[in-house]
Amino acid sequence: FSECSFRFCAAITEKKKIKMSSGAADLRQRRNQNCTESDKMAPEERNKENSKPGRSPKYVLIQRFAKLFFGCLAAVTSGMMYAVYLSTYHERKFWFSSRQELEREITFQGDSAIYYSFYKELLKAPSFERGVYELTHNNKTISLKTINAVQQMTLYPELIASVLYQASGSEEVIEPVYFYIGIVFGLQGIYVTALFVTSWVMSGTWLAGMLTVAWFIINRTDTTRIDYSIPSRENWALPYFACQVAALTGYLKKTLNCSAEKFCYLLVSASTYTFVMMWEYSHYLLFIQAISLFLLDSFALAQTEKVHEVYKIYLFSLFLGYLLQFENSTLLVSPLLSLVAALMLSKCFQMNMKKGTFMSRLMKVMYIHLVLTITVTLNFVLKMFVPHKENEHLLKFIEVKLGLNTTKNFTMNWLLCQESLQAPSQDFFLRLTQSSLLPFYILVLIICLFSVTQVIFRRICGEPLKETVKLEDGRIGERPEIVYHVIHTILLGCLAMCLEGMKYLWAPHVCMLAAFGVCSPELWMTLFKWLRLKAVHPILLALILSMAVPTIIGFSLWKEFFPRIMTELSELQEFYDPDTVELMTWIKRQAPVAAVFAGSPQLMGAIKLCTGWMVSSLPLYNDDDLLKRNENIYQIYSKRSAEDIYKILTSYKANFLVIEDSICNEVGPVRGCRVKDLLDIANGHVVCEEGDSYAYSKYGRFCHEIKMNYSPYVNYFTRVYWNRSYFVYKINTVISFQS
Repeated sequence: FSECSFRFCAAITEKKKIKMSSGAADLRQRRNQNCTESDKMAPEERNKENSKPGRSPKYVLIQRFAKLFFGCLAAVTSGMMYAVYLSTYHERKFWFSSRQELEREITFQGDSAIYYSFYKELLKAPSFERGVYELTHNNKTISLKTINAVQQMTLYPELIASVLYQASGSEEVIEPVYFYIGIVFGLQGIYVTALFVTSWVMSGTWLAGMLTVAWFIINRTDTTRIDYSIPSRENWALPYFACQVAALTGYLKKTLNCSAEKFCYLLVSASTYTFVMMWEYSHYLLFIQAISLFLLDSFALAQTEKVHEVYKIYLFSLFLGYLLQFENSTLLVSPLLSLVAALMLSKCFQMNMKKGTFMSRLMKVMYIHLVLTITVTLNFVLKMFVPHKENEHLLKFIEVKLGLNTTKNFTMNWLLCQESLQAPSQDFFLRLTQSSLLPFYILVLIICLFSVTQVIFRRICGEPLKETVKLEDGRIGERPEIVYHVIHTILLGCLAMCLEGMKYLWAPHVCMLAAFGVCSPELWMTLFKWLRLKAVHPILLALILSMAVPTIIGFSLWKEFFPRIMTELSELQEFYDPDTVELMTWIKRQAPVAAVFAGSPQLMGAIKLCTGWMVSSLPLYNDDDLLKRNENIYQIYSKRSAEDIYKILTSYKANFLVIEDSICNEVGPVRGCRVKDLLDIANGHVVCEEGDSYAYSKYGRFCHEIKMNYSPYVNYFTRVYWNRSYFVYKINTVISFQS
């Protein structure tokens, strides 16, 4: 009896202590509430498992360790094998090891050539500090223009790559180009590993991670741009975003111990900031993610404290990015900052209101409208008072894309004609269907959506969420990390349906969600709960299907697509452009060092990389001045007079003009999207009558007429080099009038 009374008094004393400590540190308890709850729940679950007959604590510990070890081993192995696969495929496609340096550099096309050229300049600089200074005060790339290349082109990946190359002493071991593309391929391996881990965390089995990787590689054409543009910013940035999503998935889980939660929080913080620094458009993607979290919190499907901690990470990343990106004002006027500020402000309003009052309930009903209103207002005010150079052409493009406006502007119409900015083709959906990805994704999405809808309806009716969702409950929609992924993939999918370029962001999430669904017993149990199965035990059937379905999918994918992948690696492809090699060789040997070249922006990027000569334009579309330059230089393919073209080129101090026969004689699949057609529309050289269009101009097309070598063209330009693809003309400084 004394022992029982002693335990009873001790329990009462302990409760009083807990009550007093919670009252003394209320704010701290709110912050660490998740940790304490999960720490209390973890031992209980552990004790339940240990109490099962035939299972000792040592057996359970070994089982968990083995599962974690083999899962991590599979994730790391998948990433490494994918990186090796990319390297092997790249070697087979371009024959890099047997090429000269000039031939290797020609494989970098468009904006990729610009990024790699600055990497070369950093390595050639006498010191790293001097190299950074020359990039931030660059006047040797674009004529009559001094730019901060680090800020304008987001060259932080090149800065990191050059530091690693020099600090690791790799100069005598590996060539710079192999080191550069090796880092990118390594990041792609990390990308795949992060996708593996995300699907593993959601489903609880690393079999889902294996299926995610398989679908990702099979649909590589639609999941990554690594085949087309190795140095592009998204290839550097998206691996960090995938790591952030993986950490965020774990952070949103309810049953998470304190140590794991802190680790996920730190990983979310580090990867979010790195993502912001690596890609100039990162804040738009984070804005979509913030909307997903906002909806998740609005329907009370996640712990509010966790969601607001992520908002603080956004604020910290934007602020630090603003400082380290040379006070980049674009981040201050970004929609992400306005949304997060509105969410934090709305939280303050709700905290100051008393619970149960009419105003509090009204605020909950109008919460979404309030946040959206504050977001739009804040963004409008910031743009009024903060000097910024946000791309106005993006807003105009959206207006034209949505049909709210029409334009004859060359740049707008040229952007609209780009394949990545058009609606996805039927081939895209056909490829996803042939790999069985799209059907399973739609199935998983429908089940999750219905389950989430049920949960939202229960929350509206006042039913609280369960602390822990068990398998027999069949409530997949009560798991906050799953709801987040469902909302996120829907938002990205809506964008991908409008812009094909967004498929590279959406398709990897499709792989994760589909693989999670078919491997998750909870999803099958949710379906069986609706069907009310009685003939077979639903839990047993869910466990069987969660193993059998992905196994069948894996074997079918292996049988159909593995031979194709091996054929890709065994085939010796050839990428060789002798005309471009001859052009670059002539420029390096014959052109003066101080010469300035003019031509299409894509070719100018290659000339800058391969020769180092100054150019008049670059294939960059985040600067209004460069966009105007590109449009003016493109006039060499329009129906303008020789005098007009001469004035345009000399205004940019150009000494040589390069005309590409592929653009001048372009025969595109869409007639209205050829460069010369867009120029005719912009210049008013096309007359439309009764649905038919007629070209009219008193001058012939410049790129055709200049090849005829007659006056007045020979007065302004002198041909100095030509081959099958390129014609190079020297722009005369003294005009000679010949008959």
